[in-house]
Amino acid sequence: MTLNLWWIRRDLRLNDNPALFNALAQGSSVLPVFILDPRLLAQPAQNRQRFLFSGLRRLDEELRQRGSRLLIRRGLPEEVLPALVAESGASAVFAEEDYTPFAGRRDARLAKEIPLKLVVGVTVHHPSAVIKADGSPYTVFTPFSKAWKALPISRPLPAIPTRFPAAPVLTGETLPETEENPYFPAGEAQAERRLMDFLNSGVFSYADDRNRLDLEGTSRLSPYLRFGMISARRAAALTMEKIQQASDPIARKGAETFLNELIWREFYNAILYHFPHVLKTAFNPALRNIPWRNAPDDLSAWQQGLTGIPVVDACMRQLLEMGWMHNRGRMIVASFLVKDLLINWQEGEAWFFRHLLDGDPAANNGGWQWTAGVGTDAAPYFRIFNPILQSKKFDPQGRFIRRWLPELHQLPDEYLHEPWLLPAEMQRKTGFKPGRDYPLPLVDHAQVKERTLRAYQQSKQAEGT
Repeated sequence: MTLNLWWIRRDLRLNDNPALFNALAQGSSVLPVFILDPRLLAQPAQNRQRFLFSGLRRLDEELRQRGSRLLIRRGLPEEVLPALVAESGASAVFAEEDYTPFAGRRDARLAKEIPLKLVVGVTVHHPSAVIKADGSPYTVFTPFSKAWKALPISRPLPAIPTRFPAAPVLTGETLPETEENPYFPAGEAQAERRLMDFLNSGVFSYADDRNRLDLEGTSRLSPYLRFGMISARRAAALTMEKIQQASDPIARKGAETFLNELIWREFYNAILYHFPHVLKTAFNPALRNIPWRNAPDDLSAWQQGLTGIPVVDACMRQLLEMGWMHNRGRMIVASFLVKDLLINWQEGEAWFFRHLLDGDPAANNGGWQWTAGVGTDAAPYFRIFNPILQSKKFDPQGRFIRRWLPELHQLPDEYLHEPWLLPAEMQRKTGFKPGRDYPLPLVDHAQVKERTLRAYQQSKQAEGT
């Protein structure tokens, strides 16, 4: 009997899973294993770890229904896997290739010790497949997306057997007990349900609704894609079908916009694959020496949602409560931290990575460098979001703000976005006093804009000397 190990990393699903499929196809039986790596568990990302553990429990339930089970081992994979291969007599270890520098170094070391077989699955196309004619990588999204769309998407894999072949029963660890995130129940079944619900309705109005903070206009699939509870290939292929099925230009644009968002995920993975140094510094060398402010009190106020700018604070409190933030909100709060407070974008990147369920090194880094204007395909550094205009445009009735900032519930609509402008007579009438019941703004957006532009220009000039 030929036994293969399925090393689960970012693919917590049974369907359309190339690592699992190949492990089954190239062996008589398969042993699913997840390794609790102390290096990763030591990182303070409780939301993401809880989501991961909940997803692993769901996966184990599905495996047991098929006569299998999930084996949990603890330790460094470089030590655990060679020992497990020897203990089980496994012929090979199958896993989805990951494109972070950490994963690349780990897997390279392991490949020297065990028969490690990596397959494409975290993304639809391997980063090395979407390149220019001369073999160099794309650093701008639009040409990348055109090249991506020109590549054929492989057909979904056949269904896995309803019963797995018998495999050795080995002793292992138990998963830490954790609470389920009420906003994002983990598991493949939930991911599939959300994907189909979105593709059957919301995707056709996605182009417009995705920017509205007060609407349920996004797919909320990012945590499930992050841990492979849904196949990226399946999501892309079904979206492309919806593009073809769209009944009018608006519906077609909605589905096309969602496909582009999936491709942005692929783009940032490709950037990290080809330029791993972006995790440590700005991609743009001319903007690596911006004189950032050392303002710990301002940073803390931003982190806790106490900046005095309602839309910023509502988004930051959404992050703390849900472990997730609306994408428009991510751009607004990132721009405020970097362009209004002039605080290093890496501080925001680290805070997001600590709290986000969907915290992914490639996408998180890419998004922060884009908003900060220091990355590859970045917003121009002189583009500075006006948070008040953003708030009025994307939360026009203030429903989003009222949900996350209950201290502002009594304010009239016209002052909800700028509570510091509430007239004295209205303060007496409502009993609300700016600065007492809600913080005054940390900065005046109109005044700090020039400060930011000078700081960026200073870095560019230093690079040119």
